[in-house]
Amino acid sequence: MTADQNAPGADPRLSYQEAMAMVELPPLPSSVGTTTGSVRRFMSTCPVYVQTTDYPKDSPLYGMHKAGFGGHVYAQSGRAAYKVWKSIEDDKGAKPHERLGLHTIHGYFTLAAKPDRPFIYHVQVLTTLRNLATLSVTAYQTSEPSTNPKFDYFPLADGSLPLAPPSFTGIISLKLAEPHSSGVNSQAPPPQVRFADILNSRKPSEWPPSPITDIDAIVEFFQSQGQSLVGLFPMVDVRKVDVSAYNKDKPPHERREISLYRLVKPLPVPADGNDSVLVHAFSADRNGLLMVGNHNGLGHKFGKAATISNTFVVHENVEAAAMKYGEADEEGIWWVMEYSFPRTARGRGIVVNKIWSPQGVHVATEYQDGVVRSNEVSGKL
Repeated sequence: MTADQNAPGADPRLSYQEAMAMVELPPLPSSVGTTTGSVRRFMSTCPVYVQTTDYPKDSPLYGMHKAGFGGHVYAQSGRAAYKVWKSIEDDKGAKPHERLGLHTIHGYFTLAAKPDRPFIYHVQVLTTLRNLATLSVTAYQTSEPSTNPKFDYFPLADGSLPLAPPSFTGIISLKLAEPHSSGVNSQAPPPQVRFADILNSRKPSEWPPSPITDIDAIVEFFQSQGQSLVGLFPMVDVRKVDVSAYNKDKPPHERREISLYRLVKPLPVPADGNDSVLVHAFSADRNGLLMVGNHNGLGHKFGKAATISNTFVVHENVEAAAMKYGEADEEGIWWVMEYSFPRTARGRGIVVNKIWSPQGVHVATEYQDGVVRSNEVSGKL
């Protein structure tokens, strides 16, 4: 942790810029250029968050699950791609109205993240148009732990360590802002309207913290101990809204979950909507597949949940995704995630997670497909 985080009264949770910190590495001698440019490399310097290290050290759950949070590599891949594209626009002297904003992140997860070593990102521009660009990102981790034995920061020397097979592969697109076509701008009624009675029943900060691991058996255990654990999940404060009355007697595909979230610390200055898009993409990955299991009767016999593919689509111009920082119940700072679970079968489930602004605008959607299995199949919790 930084000195500021150790200061009395400081929020120990990492900010976006701390959790997503990276440095650019020199190009590989064998890097092969293309018509659109050579491969550029970046290395993360902050360890990936591991949820089970947030449990009390005397708990049997402490450190039980070794894998890092998948949203880290997902969002940081987007950040690496955006850094490459922004540098291209800077070199061209692009004007504000000519610049592209993050549009989609499509990715596939192939290896679990390890917290004792960095991610190395290989980024390459694929296509460039006036109003659209695509870039590929392949994320690796080193095959050896960091040269820093404390594993709390990854020094530049780690960039020379050998690489393991890819952990994540993705395609990122950026798009030019444009107005509504013939004024067309339609969406479903926002959760602030559909769930008004529930959401207005208390202040956002009065809802309980989102569970560290949202599996029914684990949540019930800590509730029986009178504990509501916040943990050190980075970037955002996430609160889980109780919509159990709405879900009662509904089949899984008609149920919903609602989470409210806000920044725990300000974004870097100057910030733009692209930084916020990555915060949303990071946040959207939390607990979704676990909720799939809960709503399909696996909450007391959970075996495994792991993302296979994840797609994040921004429906608005990137400026509409911009988040502002404020105190706990300041107006206009709480965003809404609305989860639905349309299909679960063959050991997999899909989460559709709509991202709504504090003003009720449907800004983005996450489509996450992953493994959801009971311990009757995998043989362990």
